[in-house]
Amino acid sequence: MNLRQVLDNLLKCKSPQELIDEGVNSELKKTLNVFDLIVIGIGAVVGTGIFTIIGSAVAGSTDGAGAGSAVVISMILAGIASVFSALSYSEIAAMMPVAGSAYTYTYATMGEFMAWMVGWILMLEYAIGNITVASAWTGYFVQFLKGFKHILPAFVVNCPLWLRNDYRTMYELCNKYGWDVHDKMPFINLPFGIDIPIAINIPAVAIVLILTILLVKGVKESTKVATIMVGVNMFIILSFIVVGAFYVKPENWLPFAPNGLEGIFTGAFVIFFAYIGFDAISTTAEETKNPQRDLPIAIMGTLVLCTILYIFVALVLTGVVPLNAIDTQAPLAHAMRFVGINWYAGLISAGALCALTSVLLIYQLGTTRILFAMSRDNFLPRSLNKIHKKFKTPHIMTWISGLIVIICALFMDLNISAELCNFGTFTSFIIICIAVLILRKTEPDRERPFKVPFCPWFPIFGIVTCLGLMYCKFSAKSTSALYFIVWLLIGVAIYASYSYQEKRRAGD
Repeated sequence: MNLRQVLDNLLKCKSPQELIDEGVNSELKKTLNVFDLIVIGIGAVVGTGIFTIIGSAVAGSTDGAGAGSAVVISMILAGIASVFSALSYSEIAAMMPVAGSAYTYTYATMGEFMAWMVGWILMLEYAIGNITVASAWTGYFVQFLKGFKHILPAFVVNCPLWLRNDYRTMYELCNKYGWDVHDKMPFINLPFGIDIPIAINIPAVAIVLILTILLVKGVKESTKVATIMVGVNMFIILSFIVVGAFYVKPENWLPFAPNGLEGIFTGAFVIFFAYIGFDAISTTAEETKNPQRDLPIAIMGTLVLCTILYIFVALVLTGVVPLNAIDTQAPLAHAMRFVGINWYAGLISAGALCALTSVLLIYQLGTTRILFAMSRDNFLPRSLNKIHKKFKTPHIMTWISGLIVIICALFMDLNISAELCNFGTFTSFIIICIAVLILRKTEPDRERPFKVPFCPWFPIFGIVTCLGLMYCKFSAKSTSALYFIVWLLIGVAIYASYSYQEKRRAGD
């Protein structure tokens, strides 16, 4: 095969009509309505933003400065960047209601190689993001159990650290507090003096297994569970805003931006982790009853509602707790303890568990549907995309995605995985904006139930804002930026060594 043939294969696109036909003829059960889609979006966006990320965005971390009270501006910046991308998502999702999200849309506009790379990046976005949320879930679960210390056995309430942390975190804790790792972790002794530490995040593994089984049972059943959890989540958040407002001290908002523009842009980058939610909506297109109408409504509705909630929560949180006292792991619960309402702090921990469980459910749903679309296109073995005869779900892919999260949760660092997820989100948003511009040229007459207004300017603004936030993180030479480049190189290697030949064998 000569170079010209290879280039033709790399740039080979699937026609939009071919993709639409695949979606129409899909064996996936079409059960979701617009309410279900908004629940999926809010469940993913609000849970991650408020219960796992907002504390780090305000106070900062070892990998970046915090925004302080100016996190409100960070949220507005992230929201503006998201609006342009959300509009682009809405146009393409309504035009091509198929599973796979940005991966599928890329295949219709930029060809085979870019489609594979975007699918690989989406794996980073969802699967690695799920690891972050699973780790945070464990933290809230442990705090929740401590409220029952007079009822439950001491071993359950204060279980050993090595049973609720990954080994990387265990080493960091030992270094931080000067502990001997051999006292805090059991080791397996192998020949030649090799010792392997044992650290297993049991709560994270357990919740991922439970949700995997639920997703195998059916997406509608999963959405019902998510609806209940989102209802609890919204009650907790709204009540925090109302109760916390009585304890706000305006002096806590000063200095407003302690780290200047660097802190504001870093905060916007961190907050962006939460905006995977409306991307997750588009991954369920083949299971939506009326995707042309419902997908745009759900995507834009999710973005507007969640951004408003973010802003109010940020104002209350930074007004109640001074910047130097912000807790980065459980900021809302800590805020209530800070003002002496301990019983309500426990209630918030329970609400956080519901919120993070819904996020885990939705992220794993997104991972599975993207793997399903890639397998259908022969990038992965087609045997993996079989549909369960009874439940009508891609059960093999569902188990694979669950096992990926479980295995990686044994050693992935929480903060690094969150930032890696951000790079995936930004990249997929940029690709979507580019795809809209391409399809406006290549498919000008195709029916578009929803159109991005002021095209091409809005998609261009989306590209520029996402690139700008990514550049800020790259310029800081963060560890996550290096890992992102490594992830891309691994994706290229897998495509070159397996997926390219698999596509040719399948006759694509």
